[in-house]
Amino acid sequence: MSNQIEGRRAVHEALRSGRPMDKLYVLSGAKGLGELIGTARDAGTVVIECDKARLDRLSETGTHQGVIATAAAFAYAELDDILRRAGEEKLFLIVCDGIQDEHNLGAVIRTAEVAGAHGVVIPKRRSAGLSAVTARASAGAAEHIPVLRVPGIPSFLRSIKEMGVWIYGAAGEAADNAFETELPLPAALVLGGEEDGLHRLTRELCDRLIALPMSGKTASLNVSCAAAVLIYRIRYGW
Repeated sequence: MSNQIEGRRAVHEALRSGRPMDKLYVLSGAKGLGELIGTARDAGTVVIECDKARLDRLSETGTHQGVIATAAAFAYAELDDILRRAGEEKLFLIVCDGIQDEHNLGAVIRTAEVAGAHGVVIPKRRSAGLSAVTARASAGAAEHIPVLRVPGIPSFLRSIKEMGVWIYGAAGEAADNAFETELPLPAALVLGGEEDGLHRLTRELCDRLIALPMSGKTASLNVSCAAAVLIYRIRYGW
C-alpha cells in the first residue's frame, strides 16, 4: 500500500477512518479545505501550506486537487508506551533532532531496536516520519520499538531531564571522546540532522556533547552509522 494519498475525498476518507497521517500538504489559499485541515490537526497531523508547483512535484497521480497526505506506516507511540517497555531497566532513548532522510531514520530505528533501546523520539516538523520508506529501511524494526512524535525536541528534553535522564548530544566538534567519557544510564542520545547537526536549543540542553574519534581523511560519518556506534557505546559501555 502506498503511503501517499491524493485528492480531497480520498484524504478526507482516510482521516475519517482513523488512518495515522504524518503530513498533510494543502494548496495555499485554496477554498473549502477548512474542515479537512481541522480534522487533520485534531488527529495530530502536521499541516503544510505550499504552492501548486510543490504539490505538482510531490504528486504521483497528477490529480491532487490541492491536497496530498502522507500516511504513517504505523501508529505513533506515547511516552507511557516507552516507559512500560523499559520496565525496571534504566531508560535509554534515541532522540532524532531533525533527521530528514527516511532511509537514515529507518536505519537508526533498526539499530535502536536491535541494541535494546526503549524508544525513538522524533519531532513533528522538519523530520522524516514513520513512512513506508522508513519502515522498509528499518527492516521490520519499526514494528517492534515505540516511536514517539513530539511537538518540539527541546521541550521534550526538559521533561525527561526532570525524570533524571542524562542527555548526550552527538556533535562532531565536541571535545569529549565518546570512548573516554562516562556515559551512564538512564540516558537519551540526541542525533542531529544530516546538514545542520543539533539545533541550538537542543545543544544547550545536553548535559554532555560527545564525538567519535576520527583517524581517516573523511570529515564525518553518516548520521545512521555514527548512531550505531554511539548506541552500542552507551547501551553496553563499549
